[in-house]
Amino acid sequence: MNNCRERKSKITASRKLLLKSLMLAKAKEAWEQDQVDKQGEKERYLAERIVPLRTSGLSFSQLQDLCRELHEKVEIVDEERYDIEAKCIHNTREIKNLKLKVLDLRGKFKRPPLRRVRVSADAMLRALLGSKHKVSMDLRANLKSVKKEDTEKERPVEVGDWRKNVEAMSGMEGRKKMFDAAKSPTAQ
Repeated sequence: MNNCRERKSKITASRKLLLKSLMLAKAKEAWEQDQVDKQGEKERYLAERIVPLRTSGLSFSQLQDLCRELHEKVEIVDEERYDIEAKCIHNTREIKNLKLKVLDLRGKFKRPPLRRVRVSADAMLRALLGSKHKVSMDLRANLKSVKKEDTEKERPVEVGDWRKNVEAMSGMEGRKKMFDAAKSPTAQ
């Protein structure tokens, strides 16, 4: 049992480090070779497409014809570039629209605020149980009845000059009156 847990690696740490460094060196060589191959392919392609210009020994009219030919080729390449750019813009717009459609289909959209609807308990049970529901539920029948005391009838409202009231309540005497009034409201 202890042999399984304490199983040692067959390769030592120094050997692992050596193998790692060899692999990195090999990868670096492959990458450098790939870069050289790409550069050679680029130069070969450009040599095929671009013919070297020979302007020595040409007359003025021949040079003008050569300039017109080069100008026509530039226009053709520019038109192709513009077409490719327009296609690219169109494709990016289409990709954006498709991404939005995918998000909509997944259900990631803003839900509208729901309106509150008043439904009685009977209507709710009828909606849940369908036609099986025949018992009427009166939820208010079991509530306690509480008498509401009219506090306004017990305390008469005094209407007087407000300035006298402010003067009477100012200072410690007024606070004592308020304290006594709050302490025994039924004494009056």
